[in-house]
Parts: sequence; structure tokens; C-alpha cells
Amino acid sequence: MDRPVLPLGAPRVERADAVRNRLHLLATAREMLAEQGADTLTMDGLAERAGLGKGTVFRRFGTRAGIFQALLDDDERAFQEQVLSGPPPLGPGAAPLDRLIAYGRARVGFLIRHREIARAALDGSQPVPAGSETPFSRMHIRMLLGRMHLGAADLDVLAVQLTAALDGPLLLYLSASDLTETPVRTEERLAQGWQDLVQRVCRP
Repeated sequence: MDRPVLPLGAPRVERADAVRNRLHLLATAREMLAEQGADTLTMDGLAERAGLGKGTVFRRFGTRAGIFQALLDDDERAFQEQVLSGPPPLGPGAAPLDRLIAYGRARVGFLIRHREIARAALDGSQPVPAGSETPFSRMHIRMLLGRMHLGAADLDVLAVQLTAALDGPLLLYLSASDLTETPVRTEERLAQGWQDLVQRVCRP
């Protein structure tokens, strides 16, 4: 079965005006991020730019971090849809090893592009720079490993370890702090590192 690895969950039923407000606020927040970066985006500023009351923004997001979490969740859902039903090799239809390589490469790019949003989504109580393991990554990686002939390997443990190498806070931390190259070069190095790792681990 290629679909779904992990249910995305049915969106909660909202009134039409609430849906419009949410989409408008997210689109406005993206415009402000593109123009000003994450550091200057505030609840008050978003309300003013969107032409909505502050109460509407607070009810929708709760906190400033909630704005960025909503943006991240929105993009995460789109990313998962590409994995579950997009074209191969990221989506169904390719060999499991090719899909695993493609998943890691795509995930590296996603995390690097979203690293500022991920940091801003923290509520201030978390000690790590950004990011966390996602159940989707672990379950998807475990599914692909199960389709390979890896002998007596403990696939559950291997899936956890590969997820930690890909989808945890370390990747975002390195991409922003320890590697001083351009984001494109950083992405390619990390993506190639993922491919090298997976090809060695999954050698028959």
C-alpha cells in the first residue's frame, strides 16, 4: 500500500468566513515573511496588514509562535501529499530505495527552506534550536525499509535512527549555524550525505 502511510486527518469543520480569514491571514503572513523576514512579524502587524481585528488574529493563532506553526503545518500537509500521491520517485511508483533517497533529499530541502519559520514556531520553552522528529517521516521510512531485503535488520530501530539523522533538530541547527555556505550548497551537501548513508545502510 502506497497510500496513506500516516493519515493526515480530516480538517475541522469551519464556517466559510473563518476559512476565508484563515487563508487570508496565512497568505498575508507569507507576504510579510518574504518582505521582512520572520523576526519582524508580529500579531499586531499581521492584523493591521490583513485588515482584520486583533481579536480575530489572536483567536486564530493564540500566540505569535502560533502564526508560524500554522504556516509550518500548512506546508507540511502539502509536502506529505507530494510524498503520498505525487510523481515518482518521491511519490508512489519507484523502487523503495529510490523513494527513500528522494524522500530524504526532498525533506532536507523542506527543512532548510523552513528553518526560520521552524525557529519562530517555538514557544520559547524548548531548548533546541528548531525542529523535531515527525511521525510521518518515521512511518514512511519504516514502510520503505520493509519493502527492501535487509535480512535480519531491526527495521523499527533503523527507521528511528534514519529519522533522527534526517528530521530532527540537528539538521536545522547545522544548516543555520555550523555550515557557513550558501543555503543551496548546504542543501546539496546534506542531501548527498543522506543518499550516501541510505545507500550504505540499505545495501543488500
